Amino acid sequence: MTALLDATGIVKRFGGLVAVDDVDISVAPGEIVGLIGPNGSGKTTLFDCLSCVQRADSGAVRFDGEDITRRAPHQIARGGIARTFQIIRVYGALTVRENIELSASWAGLGLRRMLSRTDPQTRRRADQLIDFLALGPLRDERADTLSGGQRRLAEIGMALMSEPRLILLDEATSGVNPTLINEIKDRLVEVNASRGVALLLVEHNVQFIAELCERVVVLDQGRKLAEGAPAHIMNNPEVIEAYFGAAAGDRGRGSSTAAPSTPQDPNP
Repeated sequence: MTALLDATGIVKRFGGLVAVDDVDISVAPGEIVGLIGPNGSGKTTLFDCLSCVQRADSGAVRFDGEDITRRAPHQIARGGIARTFQIIRVYGALTVRENIELSASWAGLGLRRMLSRTDPQTRRRADQLIDFLALGPLRDERADTLSGGQRRLAEIGMALMSEPRLILLDEATSGVNPTLINEIKDRLVEVNASRGVALLLVEHNVQFIAELCERVVVLDQGRKLAEGAPAHIMNNPEVIEAYFGAAAGDRGRGSSTAAPSTPQDPNP
């Protein structure tokens, strides 16, 4: 199948540090792909390059067959790629409904329309997303009163409001109460199955990745270490060693429970 997102040879340097080193990654239409790796392995930096938040020093990013490597972030968003961030980005002083309404795609609209009251169609779509995400009772609550998991769901709603074909999800379970993690997983499965939205997820919660993804890519020290089905990746000795070191890798090899679990350092 032709890739929806196809990035080849991505390199990103910060001075003498090579944060992403010649990485290839692709996502097919409707596919769910996980991106994992130890802290500092370059996952979020790669996301930044894919969404053009950071400009890659070399390599190319193609989306639906078009080269988007040098486009601006707002052009990427309007072109069908939505992005969430490791640190949840919602407007705390606005309500859940207002946050989601503001995230509609405004491509092709003039300034006057953008500054006018939200049109009925946009309001209906926002309300549908709020109900879909089980945030209905909170639609008129300020975002800064929500729990971490509720704010994460609202951020996913903001990403969906632009009707993307691909969502880049950075740490969807970070800071989320375990009782809400399954809710987030169920909503993502439904988004993928019913709307055909492809997902690329950066995660430290490897169990979440294993249950959700068809394919997993592993980064270590900026380079691709491994790629394959979750069951294969979680029992790969090199992956175990990258997470826990040689000693832990030796203890864990051969056990299906030895896969990386959920390291939670906030700096990926």
